[in-house]
Amino acid sequence: MQRRTKTIIAAAALGTVVVAGAGITAADSGGDDTEAPIAGSDLERASAAALAHTGGGRVTGTEIGDEESYYEVEVTLNGGGQVDVQLDEQFNIVSDSADDEAAEGE
Repeated sequence: MQRRTKTIIAAAALGTVVVAGAGITAADSGGDDTEAPIAGSDLERASAAALAHTGGGRVTGTEIGDEESYYEVEVTLNGGGQVDVQLDEQFNIVSDSADDEAAEGE
């Protein structure tokens, strides 16, 4: 009987750890910081606005709900540099910045 009790206690403790870990994972992945890519007609509009702002290049990444704006479009310029273009919900330019990772590689 004592061995059975220890097994039950160990299983309960393991279950608690698993549930707690799942809760932490869910809390860590929740919130507004989803980093979802822009899709559909919003992708077309955001890309056009960003490319017009940078004077060309190609879109190499997008994100909805960026910490700095509603949309973020990463543009790789023809010379190889990268610019992150921040847009509001109406696809107006909020700001832009050279991507630090691209600057480190130059």
